[in-house]
Amino acid sequence: MTHYTIDPLIQAKIPGMKLGILHYDDVRLSETPGMLKGRINLFMENMRYDYLDKAASDVPGIKEWRDAFKAAGMDPSRYRPSSEAFVRRVLQNKPFHWVNTGVDLNNFLSLQFALPAGLYNRDKLEGDITFRFGKPGETYDGLNGRELSCEGKLILADDKGPFGSPFVDSIRSSVEEDAANLLHVFFIHPGFTRRTEEQLLSSAAEMFTHVNGGVSRIKDELYLVIS
Repeated sequence: MTHYTIDPLIQAKIPGMKLGILHYDDVRLSETPGMLKGRINLFMENMRYDYLDKAASDVPGIKEWRDAFKAAGMDPSRYRPSSEAFVRRVLQNKPFHWVNTGVDLNNFLSLQFALPAGLYNRDKLEGDITFRFGKPGETYDGLNGRELSCEGKLILADDKGPFGSPFVDSIRSSVEEDAANLLHVFFIHPGFTRRTEEQLLSSAAEMFTHVNGGVSRIKDELYLVIS
């Protein structure tokens, strides 16, 4: 069984930082159907209406993650939390990049809860997983088409090295339509109050498996509350 840990240095710099972790087994991903696209588009339209003439930082959760990045020694204007990047795209009326039912749902849930969230192909990961700071010389090819220098940044790493972060994930762990066994991680800032963490994971798991089938697992050892 995969074990998950949060490095004590992160706990010291961001007290109360949490990870919400789900495993999905035997899912069946596909092109996102029109009905789901309609639901996501409606949510984005409502967000644009609710925050008309307001800034992304007015959305609950955005400022909290910017503060967490600052506490970790990262510049949130240079390395934006992925949730903030999504919110900014919505408020600027930029198009949603449709990929597949797994990735699109992950992005939607990130928007809905204003939390960075990562979806990873578990079959491409090896060994235990740690949320830690990147070490000198560690890099990975990001989904944004750039090579990311991980040094000093918040990253997820397995036995092979870094593969994800709260701002951009790696090509190595990317989720294509043929992926069947997935890891879903929500990066939960200390001030998260919109729902309890258990409600967040239950809601995400229910929606994800309703669309993609398969089985979701939320277990004590897969849900980390580190404070």
